[in-house]
Amino acid sequence: QVQLVESGGGLVQAGGSLRLSCAASGRTFSGYAMGWFRQAPGKEREFVASISWNAGSTYYADSVKGRFTISRDNAKNTVYLQMNSLKPEDTAVYYCAAARAPYASGYRYGYDYWGQGTQVTVSS
Repeated sequence: QVQLVESGGGLVQAGGSLRLSCAASGRTFSGYAMGWFRQAPGKEREFVASISWNAGSTYYADSVKGRFTISRDNAKNTVYLQMNSLKPEDTAVYYCAAARAPYASGYRYGYDYWGQGTQVTVSS
């Protein structure tokens, strides 16, 4: 089993930045695609970004493209989400996820392991 531990969430003003981290256990991390999802109150969980096993491919939801950057450090078993130019509509619980595959889709069913979530609140 893979365990994912998220950190870095918090309260930030609109226009500010946050960097989320997700540490993964297990030697198989380097072979897994990773993703970030978010869920706002009263809404469905939605895809944010994904990154392939070797960081050679990234994909972003249109709503965050140009503002968010996903990256990974396989030596540290960690994936990151750098969030810039934050907007109040970015407020949500952010989840990291791992897929037992080198690439993954932007859909929830493509991922096998999930973190506990970290709250991001953007004030106006």
